[in-house]
Amino acid sequence: MIAILSNEVQTRRPRRIRRTRVLKGFVPFAIFVSFVVVLALAGEAAAQDLRLSLTEAQDRAVAASHRLAEARARAATAEAAVAVREAADRPIVGLGAGYTRTNHVMEFSFPGPTGVPRVLYPDAPNNYRTRLDLQWPIYNGGRSDALERAARAEASAAAADVAAAQADLRLEVARAFWALVTARAASAVLDRSLARAQANVNDVRQRLSAGLVPPNEVASAQAQESRQRMLLIETRNQSDQSSAELARLIGEDVLQRIEPSADLELEALAPASLQGLVAGARSTRDERRAIEQRIEAAEEQSAAAEGSRRPAIAITGGFDYARPNVHIFPRADRWDDSWDAGVSATWAFWDGGRAKAEAAQARTVADAARQRLAEFDSVVALDVRQRLLDIDSGRAAVAAAEDAVRAATEARRVVGERYQAGVAIQTDLLDADVVLLQAELDRTRAIANVRFAEARLSRALGR
Repeated sequence: MIAILSNEVQTRRPRRIRRTRVLKGFVPFAIFVSFVVVLALAGEAAAQDLRLSLTEAQDRAVAASHRLAEARARAATAEAAVAVREAADRPIVGLGAGYTRTNHVMEFSFPGPTGVPRVLYPDAPNNYRTRLDLQWPIYNGGRSDALERAARAEASAAAADVAAAQADLRLEVARAFWALVTARAASAVLDRSLARAQANVNDVRQRLSAGLVPPNEVASAQAQESRQRMLLIETRNQSDQSSAELARLIGEDVLQRIEPSADLELEALAPASLQGLVAGARSTRDERRAIEQRIEAAEEQSAAAEGSRRPAIAITGGFDYARPNVHIFPRADRWDDSWDAGVSATWAFWDGGRAKAEAAQARTVADAARQRLAEFDSVVALDVRQRLLDIDSGRAAVAAAEDAVRAATEARRVVGERYQAGVAIQTDLLDADVVLLQAELDRTRAIANVRFAEARLSRALGR
């Protein structure tokens, strides 16, 4: 019985050993396979294109822009300056303490009524002093109020600068977005042209095999195919460059490919009068609002400088707890408290012309800002008119390009049929392909120009 059990145990041990070895070999393999799968999934996720519309791209750029973050920080600084100016009219309460060691002096005393000497000035080399102090300016000729209004105007101007920078960023994103859409559309056109060129090369080779054409026509067809491939590579490189630029603007990795969710088809243009658009632009442009606020800030700075010529009045007060207390007579080496309250007035009736110079400086800043505002108004009118003319001429170019595409398509069809019938030569077919390709590319560029002109018009109108 014991021998049988020992034999059974011996037969089981090798099986267990084999299973253990199999498991030890399977675990590293499973880990390796899992690692490969994870890398493949990560690569697939990284290779996926990010599909965005123009509005989504602009919103992402606004959220990720460092330039806008800097402008917002400057606006926050201007808001903090307002808080500083507001606090200038509030009372200031301070607490101070001090210790002073002096030399020994001869005590001054005289006999009292009872014959006991009374000390009027004791020898107190240790002097301790604490004071709770109050300073409250209640009138300074309107200087504080003017400076506060100037700070508020500057804060409004800084906020307008943020909005203007945001509009500039949206225009930059629109430029990169439509450049990417244009490159993708041009790539599609060149793909079709390359397919036609490749089909033409195959056809010419068959004709050469049949002895219908000379060898130089094969070389011409291959040269045409090589040129189409070269143009396609250049266009795809432009597409990658535009995608990287757009990815940078929206805060993504430049290696992340962007798939624009838009096409180049144009919508109908809503009629609008030039005068109405210019008036709307002048009322909505943030740059104009910033200039107006800085004019107001300069005027308030001038008023603040003029206010420094007027007297300033303040309420003062304090509570002292000292040893010895100099306000107590006779002086004694003990802790005593005292308080004081009063009104102080100062008037710099002559400051060497400092206030006058500061006011003149602020007025010149305001005058310069007014000239800048007038220049801005004239530029806005010209900019809006120019953008409208660009859109008008761009749409005319699109219509002409569409007619050219239709004509080139029909000409290519006729030449192709004549070539198949043997009444046209290879050069005619290649020329027709080139004309069709150029017409399609011209149409793509014309539509892209209109799209960009519309984006520039929106920027000129402050939208």
